[in-house]
Amino acid sequence: MNKYGVVTIKAVELLSMVEQSEPLTAWNAAASDVFVEGTWTQRKGCPKNAFLGLCEDGLVRGIPKGNYTYRSDSLNKAYAVQAVKLLKANPELASDRNVLWKEVMKDVKKSHNSQMDVVLALWKSGLIVAD
Repeated sequence: MNKYGVVTIKAVELLSMVEQSEPLTAWNAAASDVFVEGTWTQRKGCPKNAFLGLCEDGLVRGIPKGNYTYRSDSLNKAYAVQAVKLLKANPELASDRNVLWKEVMKDVKKSHNSQMDVVLALWKSGLIVAD
């Protein structure tokens, strides 16, 4: 699991232990533990917004639906939600984040920016809510 996967799991743990009550606060605290304070990697928006989008839609076990993202963050949320739908339909996609990303993006050529690391960390940890 890469560092954004670690941040994702730590954020869920913080929320489950009630050390943090909001997904954004939990993400920021977890990112501060994993990355050097004030660095670009700590503040990176794509994985954070993928996490917040999944939380917002109630797709992360133990985190209630809510308003956790801003309208400007909707693309990363959409990528993450689509990835979850694809994984539920075809769990084998979890074996390769690049293949999963290509499926999410269809014919659009765009670089992966750690959104799938968030989705796969949750998926592989059993933290995605089943239908």
